[in-house]
Amino acid sequence: MKTFDQALSHLIEQATPSQKTTSVSLNEAVGKTLAEDIISPINVPPHDNSMMDGYAIAIHSLKNATSLPVSQRIAAGEIGKPLQAGTVARIFTGAAIPENVDAVVMQEQTEVLNDKSIKFEQNLAKKYPRGLNIRRKGEDIAKNNVILRKGHCLKSQDIGLIASVGFNEVLVYQPLTIATFTTGCELIEPGKSLEVGKIFNANRYFLASEIPNSGFSLIDLGVVEDTLKATTEAMQQASKIADVVITTGGVSVGEEDHIKPAIEQLGQLDMWKVKMKPGKPLAYGHINKTPFIGLPGNPVSAFATFKLFALPYLKTMQGQIDVVPKPIYLKAKFETNKAQFRREFARGKIINHSGETQVELYSNQGSGVLSSTVWADGFVVIPEDTVIQQGDKIAFYYF
Repeated sequence: MKTFDQALSHLIEQATPSQKTTSVSLNEAVGKTLAEDIISPINVPPHDNSMMDGYAIAIHSLKNATSLPVSQRIAAGEIGKPLQAGTVARIFTGAAIPENVDAVVMQEQTEVLNDKSIKFEQNLAKKYPRGLNIRRKGEDIAKNNVILRKGHCLKSQDIGLIASVGFNEVLVYQPLTIATFTTGCELIEPGKSLEVGKIFNANRYFLASEIPNSGFSLIDLGVVEDTLKATTEAMQQASKIADVVITTGGVSVGEEDHIKPAIEQLGQLDMWKVKMKPGKPLAYGHINKTPFIGLPGNPVSAFATFKLFALPYLKTMQGQIDVVPKPIYLKAKFETNKAQFRREFARGKIINHSGETQVELYSNQGSGVLSSTVWADGFVVIPEDTVIQQGDKIAFYYF
């Protein structure tokens, strides 16, 4: 058996990053992967500006005065004149700081004497350091700095950052196209009458929603007749129209499992036994030259192996960096009675217990209990050969 870490590292090593790129507008860029560094052509902010509504002053002018006349008014978007000696400027949030100003006094710390004069608190010059309430030019982003790296998957806050330096479009990798199809005589499509010995096809609809939700394009080839001929034809078709082919189940050596011999006719297939629970069987190979991932058929096993194996692989092919999920560490609000040979990725929910953030387990951890993935917030990692006690710190991966 491969350990979980061995299997994941090996799978990622097999991924060849895509070289297909396209330019998209910022409105279309969220969830896509940068194909080049983003270098800021400007400073942000582009000039010193006021952090709040108030009065722009020269600190030294307050040494012998508690009130000063207002010589100008500067709104955001306006450029003021150099501050006259012995005066203040009425200034608003975001407005450019004029010459000769070294602090901004917030309006709540002043008193308006008349339309043209402001009174300040006593000893204000001693209280206020130079630069108070002033945002400095380039303090957020300096001109020519890299603000986002190639391979970064864009989030909404990244889009705002890119817009803040003036870009309206970015170069990204084209989303991978993932083809899937379903085989299995026992499967029935939702909406039909459930016959004896049959089950509804959950895996098809999990992948059909998860793949686009993860930023990839989906081609769902539907339900394929459970014969070697039909499976081989579907594999051949999928390999021609997709960057990666993913299926669930059917890769065993039974007489009714046709995916394995179909791929072996068209390319090559490796069958792995991974030292983990759920999801021990995992298949990886190529149909012609198109990568193939075969996930287990049990719905929780398919869910877990897609999240933990297929997704990092696909992200690497998409050109992303930092594809391996990072855990947080929480106290266990459960205990295990016996150490297990395989690493377990149990389904757990984060709770607040007596003022502490802890994690508890779903009562039934069976690989067919899909409701556990809906109840839970993520995977609780129970290491192999380890007994967990109440209060132990354990790794937790959000779904």
